[in-house]
Amino acid sequence: MAITQAMCTSFKVALLDGEMDFSADTTQTFKIALYTSAADLSAATTAYSVTNEVSGTGYVAGGNTLTISAAPASSGTTAFLDFADTTWTDATITARGALIYKVGGTNAAVAVLDFGADKTSTAGDFQVQFPTADATNAIVRIATP
Repeated sequence: MAITQAMCTSFKVALLDGEMDFSADTTQTFKIALYTSAADLSAATTAYSVTNEVSGTGYVAGGNTLTISAAPASSGTTAFLDFADTTWTDATITARGALIYKVGGTNAAVAVLDFGADKTSTAGDFQVQFPTADATNAIVRIATP
């Protein structure tokens, strides 16, 4: 099994179909779920699953709700948005990666994050810090090649 960081292909199709809305007044909810190194997540991932999701003190299946910290914007030929950092407090968990997904319906996948190695918290904070909200670094970017 492997976790490969990517924007999910099904997410790109959902954007073209108008199924994703990241605007400030959206009624859609996005979450981030954490996964163990046994998970198989990649661009081919289409939806949230409990298979190989982490478990432990301070973590609830399905993960944390995300807050959009930078509404969709553009710079040059790249469109982007960003989420606020999220924290599981007083958590005892080990995660290798994460899945951002839209809540409801099929729980459609947005993006897979690979932490590069197992990350652990023991009775402490487990935080996912998102990069700077710009055309080069934002976690969700759509660019022309």
